Amino acid sequence: MKLGSIEAGGTKFVLAVGNENFECVKRVQIPTTSPDETIQKTIAFFKENPVDSLGIGSFGPIDINKKHETYGFITSTPKVGWKNVDLLGQLKMALQIPMAFTTDVNASAYGEMMATNESSLVYFTIGTGIGGGAVQEGHFIGGVSHAEMGHQLVKRHAQDLDFAGVCPYHQDCLEGLAAGPSVKARTGIAGEDLPADHPVWDIQAYYIAQAAMNATLTLAPAKIVFGGGVMAKEGMLVRVQKEFVKLLNAYVALPTNVEEYLVLPVIADNGSATEGNFRLAKNELK
Repeated sequence: MKLGSIEAGGTKFVLAVGNENFECVKRVQIPTTSPDETIQKTIAFFKENPVDSLGIGSFGPIDINKKHETYGFITSTPKVGWKNVDLLGQLKMALQIPMAFTTDVNASAYGEMMATNESSLVYFTIGTGIGGGAVQEGHFIGGVSHAEMGHQLVKRHAQDLDFAGVCPYHQDCLEGLAAGPSVKARTGIAGEDLPADHPVWDIQAYYIAQAAMNATLTLAPAKIVFGGGVMAKEGMLVRVQKEFVKLLNAYVALPTNVEEYLVLPVIADNGSATEGNFRLAKNELK
């Protein structure tokens, strides 16, 4: 059995082939350019490396409602040229194999949930953008569409009242205030070049901790996992944990201590979405 994974990101597509034990045996990255070029390169990879089924975790928003004519489309994305692109339909027509289709963060959440044997889990990616996925007893949380946790509203930090935010839709939603580009917009320096003790990281942590608090109060997961480049900054997770404890103020009991409740991914090398896609692909064969 060979399983395929597509982590379709706004910057790059990560294509992978795995075995029945979800071990990656081949992995490549291709840049996300135009839809035609990127999708054709993706199809070519899987024709050269055939798989029995495929899991796709895509940037969004996407249409995951199988009753809709636009099921499988990337819909109202700000990614130039990618609005209303039938990603799933083109892949199915070319490859003719079973496919699972969800968001990239849902795929990551699923991979982390299965790897940790948790019954429920929320996964946030805090990077160029912010997204969140939630899994409960093996099922994704969502109704008519998938969650868009990155665009929730958050309370402003007292030292950040004059910053407009960088979200093109909402300005100062969570993504507008805490995603990677907001650091450079405030300081003029990219986050990777800022020292770990710069005060902007405390502001970022305040917003990210609010997202964790909101997820705790609305979804009550067994664990919250943070991925993405912002969370890779030295000391960032500890900052978020401390802010979270202050914000929650012991209102509800956590399933464990905060160091085990708010964590980084257990799957190495940014592989959460790939493993999640492998597992979703295997489910399609059942």
